[in-house]
Amino acid sequence: MNRKTFLKTLAVLPITAAAAMKLNELNKMTAPLSSTAKMPVLFLGHGSPMNAIEENEFVAGFRNIGKTIQKPNAILCVSAHWETRGTFVTAMQNPPTIHDFGGFPKELFEVQYPAPGSPDLAKNTKSLIKKTEVGLDDKWGLDHGAWSVIKHLYPEADIPVIQMSLDYHQSPQYHYELAKEIKSLREKGVLIIGSGNMVHNLSMVAWDKLNDAEYGFDWAIEASEKMKKHILDGDHQPLINFRSQGKPFDLAIPTPEHYLPLLYSLALQDKNEEVRLFNDKAVAGSLTMTSVKIG
Repeated sequence: MNRKTFLKTLAVLPITAAAAMKLNELNKMTAPLSSTAKMPVLFLGHGSPMNAIEENEFVAGFRNIGKTIQKPNAILCVSAHWETRGTFVTAMQNPPTIHDFGGFPKELFEVQYPAPGSPDLAKNTKSLIKKTEVGLDDKWGLDHGAWSVIKHLYPEADIPVIQMSLDYHQSPQYHYELAKEIKSLREKGVLIIGSGNMVHNLSMVAWDKLNDAEYGFDWAIEASEKMKKHILDGDHQPLINFRSQGKPFDLAIPTPEHYLPLLYSLALQDKNEEVRLFNDKAVAGSLTMTSVKIG
């Protein structure tokens, strides 16, 4: 039974007030995405999973930025924590909350973010991408790169969320070009979020500085300042060619998975769009929480 026939069948059934409310929600979930004013794009420095349950300035920053954005029809998140060979999008109706970490308090493992998925958005995203064959995934869900920050933007978990994976064997240029193919989703009410950290070197964390309000090694600050200048200037090519930017960049990005989501967000920027930085601080010496709003 197709959607049109299904909804016609429902229309002839007796509808209580409660059932009517459920039917309205069903229509929202099954209706094609409609055209909207262009949505902004976010890159969120997600930092520690503990940000999901702690109250701090970064969590406040996520909440505050959420208040500046019209409520989206759906969210597409590119997280540092889903690396695959090939590109996939989650396509299940009810994505599970994945606790993809260890050594944290029980309270963190008890957090659930029961946002619905969107098989329709997954299929739409697949159809837009011509650079590669996109797989529809029914096994992943929402990892902490997604739910630990999205829960602060939309605590009611009432907006459909899908994730797109990072193909770990492709070049930064490839990721940047692939992201451009989904730009039209911004006009369909889809909030696209890259989630990672611009500077992310866990092997060099200054554990004795964890409680400092702001602390970054010299190389971390140098890399961060250069990254931010390129972002604010709209000069993306040096950021794509990050392996040619010298030792501070090499130390800031020992592996690319936390950095690549930034390139997805930047690729969606239109000419002359406003760019705003927030949560712009270094922590523990070798990490930055710097986040970006485009549009």
